[in-house]
Amino acid sequence: MTDPGFDPLAFHAEAVRTASHQDVTAMRSLLVETLRDAGADPRVDDAGNTLATKGSGEPHLVLNTHIDTVPPHVPYERDGEVVRGRGACDAKGPLAALVDAFLACTPDGRVTLAVTPDEETYSTGAAALTRGTGALEADGYIVGEPTGLDVCTAAKGRFEGTVSLRGQAAHAAEPDSGRNALHALGPVLAALERFDETHGPGKHDTLGAPTLQATTVDGGTATNQLPASVSFTVDRRSVPPETADGFQAALVEHLQAAAPPDIEVEVTLTERPTPFLEAFSTPADSDLAATLVAAANGETRPFTAATEASYFAADGPTVVFGPGVLADDQGAVAHAQREYVERPAIEAAAAALRETLAALA
Repeated sequence: MTDPGFDPLAFHAEAVRTASHQDVTAMRSLLVETLRDAGADPRVDDAGNTLATKGSGEPHLVLNTHIDTVPPHVPYERDGEVVRGRGACDAKGPLAALVDAFLACTPDGRVTLAVTPDEETYSTGAAALTRGTGALEADGYIVGEPTGLDVCTAAKGRFEGTVSLRGQAAHAAEPDSGRNALHALGPVLAALERFDETHGPGKHDTLGAPTLQATTVDGGTATNQLPASVSFTVDRRSVPPETADGFQAALVEHLQAAAPPDIEVEVTLTERPTPFLEAFSTPADSDLAATLVAAANGETRPFTAATEASYFAADGPTVVFGPGVLADDQGAVAHAQREYVERPAIEAAAAALRETLAALA
């Protein structure tokens, strides 16, 4: 049964009303106060994570999601059983269901609620939960995201980098005296499209094939001068077993071989304080996935966006689950102006999570 002192739908409404697109302080205070009022003993660690634990035995299950949202803030609205507003499904709907299940459980093992502050940016909170003295070391992780009540056992990773082509500047009237980096862009972009034919990890059984796209380009300083350098960014959606470092090394080798011999190619990954969100895959027949699928009466499938679940998957079975959807027949939902979630879906997610914790913890 749901904890009698907690109403997930009322909490969700208050959470969506609480802006957390620039600063999560107010949203974190709401979460901490809610947990404390319900009899839990929450704490906030040095990375800004909100943590609460029940039980002390084994197995140890972790319920994770995030309280930050993308900008801009979209005000709360309710139309019958539909709640609209920023964070309605990403991820305050999943948060309400996870909090409900956490407060209702009476585990023989241990259940930890771990809510991160910056999933939409650099995931420093999740990184702190998976390394050093703050590592959670659990037997399974349920990560709250909008999945339409399906259980997602895999997701592609996302790497971002810059490809730089370096030549030598010269007067455009004397092109033989320089090396035109812009003219090298054509063969290099053509080679980019062929990268996975020879260097890619291949098609994954669950996630399919990886993707690699050029997204922005920059170069040249004067209209009468050969550009000494041209650069473009690349977006990589990876599948196992590819890693960020392995991708970088293979890409520079591949593109350098395709570039004119007098052009130098450099590939740099975007600097960030935490590891990239890499691809992960959990067996669909694991106890965690199978139990939650049965409880939710949903399907097993991949998650279509990168997620902090990738940080936890290296430690144990990890699934992504929650009410709401990333997109529907009309287009984008999460991160869009029309973001919404259906209230019965929050209740259904909470019920499935309660049943799963009762069975496994």
